[in-house]
Amino acid sequence: MGNREDLMDGAKRCLYEKGYGRTTARDIATASGVSLAAIGYHFGSKDALLNAAMIEAIGELGQGMGEVVAAANRTSDDPEERFAAAWEGLKGVFVEHRGLWAAQFEALAQAGHNPELAAAFAEAQKEGRLGLAALFQGLPEVPDTEEELARGTFYQILLAGYVAQWLAAPELAPNGQEFLQGLRLVSGSVLGTGATP
Repeated sequence: MGNREDLMDGAKRCLYEKGYGRTTARDIATASGVSLAAIGYHFGSKDALLNAAMIEAIGELGQGMGEVVAAANRTSDDPEERFAAAWEGLKGVFVEHRGLWAAQFEALAQAGHNPELAAAFAEAQKEGRLGLAALFQGLPEVPDTEEELARGTFYQILLAGYVAQWLAAPELAPNGQEFLQGLRLVSGSVLGTGATP
């Protein structure tokens, strides 16, 4: 790997181990085995490097989530069983990537004071929503339509809430069947008993 790739790898490791706010330029240089000056040369600033590393790491995390949801989609022909299995399986992704999930929430809390970070998250929103819409439908991709963005937004909200609960108290986070029960209850009360979710 070149210095740029080493810096990106080191920054991702720091996000997992130290979080967003506590990672210093020196931490990244040490983790990557590259000089401090290389951060400015390749990325302009430590914040720009951390933002780029965060977005890349989230993309890698999405691949892991994709594998879990794809496996859940193979478990049954019943969409309700697949839905429950997907959310149950995601717990393993939470455990494996706990540091990154925590760093994302930490970064989101700072985005209001960091225009570069806010812009990086905003730029990734649409792609993330379309990615989640495709993921939970078992498709390689979906068209950029209002319907698919709405579907992805719904899954994004569920995922963010699930992660927040899991980070705060893993033992109280819902399992797949509880997710399914909640979906049934909300769908029934909002859409009515004759509505198709």
